[in-house]
Amino acid sequence: MQDLNKVNVSQYFGFWKSLTIGLLVLIVTILLSIFLPHYFSPMIALLGAAFLYTMLYNGRLASNTACMVVPYTLFYGVLMYSFVSISINVLDIWGVIHLPKEFSFFNSPYLVSIILNPVCFLVSLVIYLRNSKLALCIDCKVKKGLSYERGKLGEILHQESRLQLRNLVILFGVLSVIVYIYYFFFYVNVNINGRDRYMFVWICVFAYLGMEIYVGARYYNMYLDLKENGEIITEEELNDMTTKTYLRFYVICGNDIFLNLKVADSKVADTLVIDTPFVTKRNVNGITAAEVDGIIRKMCGVTDGRLRFFFGRKSPDMIKHRLLRYFYFLPGRAEEYPDLNVDGEWLNFELLKKIYNDNPTSLARIFRSDLSRITTIVLTQKLFDDRGFRRNKLKSYLPTYDLVELAEKDYDFQDDKWIRVAMFNSDTKGFHIRRWFRKLTGRNMTARNADKGVKPWEQGQ
Repeated sequence: MQDLNKVNVSQYFGFWKSLTIGLLVLIVTILLSIFLPHYFSPMIALLGAAFLYTMLYNGRLASNTACMVVPYTLFYGVLMYSFVSISINVLDIWGVIHLPKEFSFFNSPYLVSIILNPVCFLVSLVIYLRNSKLALCIDCKVKKGLSYERGKLGEILHQESRLQLRNLVILFGVLSVIVYIYYFFFYVNVNINGRDRYMFVWICVFAYLGMEIYVGARYYNMYLDLKENGEIITEEELNDMTTKTYLRFYVICGNDIFLNLKVADSKVADTLVIDTPFVTKRNVNGITAAEVDGIIRKMCGVTDGRLRFFFGRKSPDMIKHRLLRYFYFLPGRAEEYPDLNVDGEWLNFELLKKIYNDNPTSLARIFRSDLSRITTIVLTQKLFDDRGFRRNKLKSYLPTYDLVELAEKDYDFQDDKWIRVAMFNSDTKGFHIRRWFRKLTGRNMTARNADKGVKPWEQGQ
């Protein structure tokens, strides 16, 4: 499965490109506000926000785009600047408040940075604190998988999006402090001079450009390291690559599952993890259930088991690859199958749950993610109905499950509905208010926003 750990170069640089475009929108907003009449400034910002929104919308439609949380942050920063500047100017006209002329785009000089930087700072800070709870991030995790499911690129995007959000908070925070210190202690509101223009305009422009240069240099150096390690794949190589279907099987007998307790971790050198030994690949685009059944029968050496599809998705980064998971239920007891055709041993599910709760990093990442998905979907259906309301009003009620139940009941693990219910349900703060609002606006009741999710599915993010 090494191909799944390679980094798609277009998506890698697409992350840097989206940040660059967002900062360029800020630069254009500030510069055009100098050369055009000041009252055009909110309209310029709205046009910039519309451009960023188009980029976000196209990114959410595409299944193979990189993380969009940074342009999402800059979009809301520019949009909120327009809203705040228009609102305070309207209140000034109505006589509700009295604005200094530097805050009013009907007067000269109008200083864009004195409003833009604090607003962007607050927006960046809020999004930084709510990063994993954003609708954008929840949709991405549901559709594309958690960061470690997406291989090396997923890890890079997860780490870098958090880092760049923190950089934006620092950038806008420092610029806000500099601008306001100069405004209160050094600026003379008689006439704007070259030093004033430098402090209110050019220092912000240079800071935004400096951020772009820093990020560009950082990502280029990371690219060179990835390329040297053979972890980069270009669009040409991706187009020439053979379509592959990866298969993972979980062989289960009663309440026991057959696992290899000493699998080398592909991510961390000299580390052994627990994983299923039944993993293979086929250089085909489609594969029938009969072919899959024949593969697992041959791999484990038991022919009277029962195959059931578990879950699968195409790789969002390697579009010609997909990973499918299956259950293979054996009749009788685990003691009847002391030796299968691969290395491993039977592990009781109660012990596996203890390992999962106490030391989840000892499980292979994909195995941990699959186990989290099973746990979340099964427990959510026991706790809530499909509208998100509790079936049992006792909040102390903690359901459980075992592998026998997994074999007997026909759970649909491919459907993301119960993942969304786990993230937005009656235990979520403001559930009833937001549910009423969504009903009013015609939005899906189990839609994307959530203040908290069910921990099993989030574990290891």
